[in-house]
Amino acid sequence: MRRTVGIWMYKNGGGKEVEKKIVSKLKERDINAITDLNLRDAIVIGQNIYIGNVLLNDLDLFFSYNAGEQTQYQVYMYKILNTLIPMINSYEAFELTEDKFQTTFTLKNNAIPTTDFRLCHRDDKKHLKAFIREWKKMVYKPVDGWGGVGLTKIENEATLDVLMPFLNQADLRFLYLERFIEYDNTDFRVDIVDGKFISCYGRKAGDGDWRTNVTSGGTVFLREADDKLIDLAISATKATGLDIAGVDIIYDKKKEEYIVLEVNGIPAFATPEQEKMGLDFNDKKIEKIVELIDRKIKQKETNE
Repeated sequence: MRRTVGIWMYKNGGGKEVEKKIVSKLKERDINAITDLNLRDAIVIGQNIYIGNVLLNDLDLFFSYNAGEQTQYQVYMYKILNTLIPMINSYEAFELTEDKFQTTFTLKNNAIPTTDFRLCHRDDKKHLKAFIREWKKMVYKPVDGWGGVGLTKIENEATLDVLMPFLNQADLRFLYLERFIEYDNTDFRVDIVDGKFISCYGRKAGDGDWRTNVTSGGTVFLREADDKLIDLAISATKATGLDIAGVDIIYDKKKEEYIVLEVNGIPAFATPEQEKMGLDFNDKKIEKIVELIDRKIKQKETNE
């Protein structure tokens, strides 16, 4: 019986062409692909999960690669579907890396260099004041934010006093804070697939900003990774359980070491514009993803 994979992939920024290449490469391995399977459209009837006339239970694997926020329903279906068939990335790894605190906590407990952080109740003003006095500068991060949205630098107690009413209005249960890291306003984005290094490029914060995220005004530039950076990215990926990861690494001037800032489960492919400037890792990444899908399907067949 021919093997079949379900795919839900982003289409903007060159994603449509990347998806076509993935489908073509899968076909070469005699793997059929059904695309545009948005879990928003899934329904459950008895023990069966459908999107249109596609019975998801019968898929050999589901490849979810749609960047950006997902609704509670989509995430819920992600969790349920992963109890039936393999998914890339797994729901457990997806859930972990969608939460910045849990990711950093996991990295720290696996002895991977990362930022100093604190978590406390939103009304715990005593400790909040103590943190800013200890660090001088810190960053408030929504645990489930992306693209730099919501990041707020806190540089003194007065800034904290101004920020607190806005945070209270947001009905937050807790506050996740990180020590502000003195760095050169650039980072390394290291892509890993199936434990293997794929690519590295840099991002630089825009003028007057400290966030390197492209959606916050950062720009991409060519950058090489040495063995130390690659090993660090692979270790972070392994610790979080991701099959595919984009690991953000910066150099902490105070500690004089590279640290992992974030681990992303849906790192974008190079856009057509980025490819023109020399980022040429898409084909290598596609090949490794297809190999990964093939291997996971074979594992599933062996276990049945």
